[in-house]
Amino acid sequence: METGTPAPTGYLSSLRSLGEGLLASVQDRLELFTVELQEEKFRLIQTFIWISAAVFTGMMAITFASLTLVYLFWESARLAVLGGLTVLYAGALVVIIIAFRRYLARQPSPFAATLHEIGEDRVCIRTES
Repeated sequence: METGTPAPTGYLSSLRSLGEGLLASVQDRLELFTVELQEEKFRLIQTFIWISAAVFTGMMAITFASLTLVYLFWESARLAVLGGLTVLYAGALVVIIIAFRRYLARQPSPFAATLHEIGEDRVCIRTES
């Protein structure tokens, strides 16, 4: 009779250690996820601040440069200056949009480290089976 009691304890111990290992792995992944989430939030806020500063200063410079040019050519060629400025600003807008799309394409994928670790976990589990 005593030979029958250690077997369930061995299975329960095995299941308990498996559960603890699984929970530890999930905890590690969640901690990594929260760290990456904080990094993404910081990067997003930082990007927003830089974009806001650039837009504000750029708009101020464009406004005053345009007003100065129109004032200088008010008598002789104000329509030509206004048309030229419109074409210039439209071209600059296209260049900025293209550059920003390239910038976004170069950014790392969000939560790449978490996804990589989960993929490694899956590979590890498959090879143990």
